[in-house]
Amino acid sequence: MTAVDRLLAREPGPTPRADARRNLERLVVAARSAVAETGVNVTAQEVAQRAGVGKGTFYRRVPSLETLLQVVLEEVLDEAVAAADRALENPDPWRGFTEFAAAYVTLRKESCGVNEALGGAGSCDLERCLGDLRERLRELVGRAQDNGSMRADIPWEDVAFLLAGVATADRTIGLTAAPDQWHRNLRTVLDGLVARP
Repeated sequence: MTAVDRLLAREPGPTPRADARRNLERLVVAARSAVAETGVNVTAQEVAQRAGVGKGTFYRRVPSLETLLQVVLEEVLDEAVAAADRALENPDPWRGFTEFAAAYVTLRKESCGVNEALGGAGSCDLERCLGDLRERLRELVGRAQDNGSMRADIPWEDVAFLLAGVATADRTIGLTAAPDQWHRNLRTVLDGLVARP
């Protein structure tokens, strides 16, 4: 379910006009980009400006910034689950896993930014999303290990932490991350996970 659909489901009633739905879509896109760039300091005013709507329109369409961020977080996690489902359909378990890993790292960085902006507050649907994601990751790792393409001595839970460590801060010990730093980190992690003949 998309963030827009989640917002609409919270307020049952007549189907909104097309322009109202477009405003909601713009607010969701704006919230995702604002959190990615601003982080925890994102405001309703900034999201409204990025969406090209007034603050009044923001509050007519969305009960609160927290509500908007919550549905955005759930949407991002659902996208990660969908990426895992696509990876599970790949006949090559290792290729499926590596495709998921790349998608997951980018979505995880976004979801962590939204969750941080929410102050770590969760919902029942958030727990469902996380449970679905854990189950998919366990399956992906299991498939790759069963066919011999991934090292069998690494528990799937460790893989979750390895992937979480791929997305880095912009700076560390006085060094600035390269624009493709997460790609380079991911290649190193995958190189450590692949089974050697």
